[in-house]
Amino acid sequence: LSKVLLILTFSPIAMSNYHTAIPLIGPSLLASDMSNLSIESNRVLQAGADFLHLDVMDGHFVPNLTFGAPVISCLRKNTKGVLDVHLMVTNPEKWVNDMKDAGVDIFTFHVEITSVGNDLTDLINNIKSNGMKVGLAIKPNTPVESVYPYLHLLDQVLVMTVEPGFGGQSFMSNMMPKIKALREKSSDINIEVDGGLGPSTIDEAARAGANMIVAGSSVFKGNPANVISILKRSIERYGNGK
Repeated sequence: LSKVLLILTFSPIAMSNYHTAIPLIGPSLLASDMSNLSIESNRVLQAGADFLHLDVMDGHFVPNLTFGAPVISCLRKNTKGVLDVHLMVTNPEKWVNDMKDAGVDIFTFHVEITSVGNDLTDLINNIKSNGMKVGLAIKPNTPVESVYPYLHLLDQVLVMTVEPGFGGQSFMSNMMPKIKALREKSSDINIEVDGGLGPSTIDEAARAGANMIVAGSSVFKGNPANVISILKRSIERYGNGK
């Protein structure tokens, strides 16, 4: 499979029922059989996935510890899929070069970090200058307005619909106003949603304006092709009006 290019141009819009952002589905590899990471990755790509979502946790910004650049570098050698990395780390600026060298395509970090001061512009530009697309993630308790100053620089915004770093949580439907507010700002920015997404929750996220869906157990524990198809169809119907 060839890499899918996740390209957007930020453009403000007035209120609209539909948007022009294309449906993009990314299985979360934490839900896969990680002893067969490359096999699992290519299995879901062949089933129609548009990107692979990797959660990097440092045990500090969030309680859990997962994997880093060495594992991602090994995966990069065995898949052509788009690698969308969500860094739940205290110092994302330290990992820009390592992630670039590992072959990461999309570098998403949290707006709540304090290691680079109050202005994230330099870090965003550094990521972009290293050839990666860039996203900002927001926790459930973080106001969506915190990302507004950077929208014109971003390729995507990740709205967490669970508390990052903790497993076994349910989809937080009270995060939908954040997605709606972001979609009112732009018809084509990629709005990514992560946490509890599957066939039973996708319609709510799609109606709110999300187009980039991270799904873990619902994809890997079910029939990947069927689940991915359901997720995409919901975005096309409720998001694109098709």
